[in-house]
Amino acid sequence: MSKCVAVINAGSSSIKFALYEAGSEVLLFRGKVEQIGISPHLQVNDGKGATVVDRKWLGEGVDHRGATQEVLATAGSLLAGEPVAAVGHRVVHGGTKYAQPTRIDQAVVADLRELIPLAPLHQPHNLGPIETIAADAPHVPQVACFDTAFHRMQPHLAQLFALPRKLTDYGIRRYGFHGLSYEYVSSHFRDLAPELAEKRIVIAHLGNGASLCAIHRGRSVTTTMGFTAVDGLVMGTRCGNIDPGVLLYLMQSEGMDARAIEDLIYRRSGLLGVSGISSDMRALRASSEPAAAEAIALFVYRAVREIGSLAAALGGLDALIFTGGIGENDAVTRAQVSHGCAWLGLELDEARNANAEGRISTNASRVEAWVVPTDEERMIARQTCSVLGL
Repeated sequence: MSKCVAVINAGSSSIKFALYEAGSEVLLFRGKVEQIGISPHLQVNDGKGATVVDRKWLGEGVDHRGATQEVLATAGSLLAGEPVAAVGHRVVHGGTKYAQPTRIDQAVVADLRELIPLAPLHQPHNLGPIETIAADAPHVPQVACFDTAFHRMQPHLAQLFALPRKLTDYGIRRYGFHGLSYEYVSSHFRDLAPELAEKRIVIAHLGNGASLCAIHRGRSVTTTMGFTAVDGLVMGTRCGNIDPGVLLYLMQSEGMDARAIEDLIYRRSGLLGVSGISSDMRALRASSEPAAAEAIALFVYRAVREIGSLAAALGGLDALIFTGGIGENDAVTRAQVSHGCAWLGLELDEARNANAEGRISTNASRVEAWVVPTDEERMIARQTCSVLGL
């Protein structure tokens, strides 16, 4: 077997991972550990999608460290003793210093720990597996791949808030996220439509986390997420763009502290908050409740409005690309967003849209619409191999 690269994407209660053949990017295995700390469940599929591991174990004592060790042990078993050549990690925040994937050492970990206040819900969990592997398998090289890095090429003005310069210099600025997804989709789109890929594009990463990115000639121009991953579009449980005066009001008049505000805007808002039913678009589509319909309508309205904003930043629009869980799988949402963009010159082909992949606009449409599935893990594997020369 050729050298294998492992990819780890750690969240607050789960760890997603994948194993790729270095260089060829052939997917060998993909898996995840869910419900860490509650009732952990490990499932692994091979490269063709067949389940090869599926087991649960009891114990609230299984934390991210234990889950990471289980992932490593499982990977070793699946690879029949063949060593893992390297591990690539999704790291949400690289700050102003890290604009490229970077080999991890103690100094890098120290830098990334300093960024925890800028991404408190993501960064600690990203760092957990890194530190576990460094302790348990220090001989295995590790690479950090950053969700913010793709946006560091944006124009200076696009990264600024209108705040005192001291705060900007401290690091309070628009960073943007979902960068690994945008980089993969934009690079893959060059294979699908090379001439169009160099023009003015908006990629709509629509899922439980949702954002848009304006791209010109393969470079990020602006994006809807800002200082944190709660800004911008309506999401599954996140509110997106909100007047900060609302938060001040809740603190002053309702006595909500920072932790309560964080819980509100990250976990109790978005589709869940508006509908009062679910954060899952599929459940809302199946519901007959008026609140479910209103939540969907708000999700679409905000997406259409922000596409117009990004088109203005680009000076026009040549293509709209849908990706992410909703973007790839929900034809109705794609249709609603596309119809809302008719004023830009987008004309949807309903039959193509039903097929869910490739070009979904008519041949006469001035703005082309596409569905391009994302693959963040593959992009992490690619960046890891590039950094290490594998």
